[in-house]
Amino acid sequence: MRMVLSRKGFDSSAGGGPSPVVDKRPKSLPIPASGGLSRTSYGDLGLGDLARAASRGKLGAADLCHHDPMFLHDGRALLGQCGAAQTHLERQGVGAGDVFVFFGLFREENGTPHHRIFAYLQVEEVLPLTGAPPERVAELEQLGVPHAIGLHAANDTVYIGKGRTAARASDALRLTVPEGPPSLWQVPDWLRETGLSYHDRADRWREGGRLQSVARGQEFVADISAREDARAWLKAIIAEIES
Repeated sequence: MRMVLSRKGFDSSAGGGPSPVVDKRPKSLPIPASGGLSRTSYGDLGLGDLARAASRGKLGAADLCHHDPMFLHDGRALLGQCGAAQTHLERQGVGAGDVFVFFGLFREENGTPHHRIFAYLQVEEVLPLTGAPPERVAELEQLGVPHAIGLHAANDTVYIGKGRTAARASDALRLTVPEGPPSLWQVPDWLRETGLSYHDRADRWREGGRLQSVARGQEFVADISAREDARAWLKAIIAEIES
């Protein structure tokens, strides 16, 4: 079993600022769309005012966004990935039964930016879009999945399964240490032992269960198959998101 810490949403370069925490609930803002491969605006998602505030007026309700990951009313979640990030997931062996734990940069009103977990997706199906049945691609396109509207790369893939966003910005879902900076995380002890892709340098792992996370990158994978404590931690995170 693999757990993927998956970075998504606004940050200082994609969007221009952190996503907000509104009424104690994290509101992840999708990054701006590019290349015309979107039919969903921030206004469509009810995020127009929040996008305008977070981007300091550069984006608003009429601007198209890359609505990904996508969480449906029936409890399903969809994630599209491509390019180098998808190649990395393939090489790490990510597939059915694995779990994406989505995190991003957030800020509460009058607070400081920090990384926090805001959603999960438990993979049931991995669908490469190149060569997929046309009716499956059409179904995803109808839902507005950006990668189905138009291929971003030759290895465009959609991960499908159960998923949900967090209803509250609890301390249990915060990654950043209380004093910051955003990239310095408090992590469970087992993570250093299982390893986390892109975090091989020994100097990133600090005393007291702290990790200096990499500045860029989207998908960080840990193989937790052999660790009962890791699987228990992941189960607790999912329960916290669903509470």
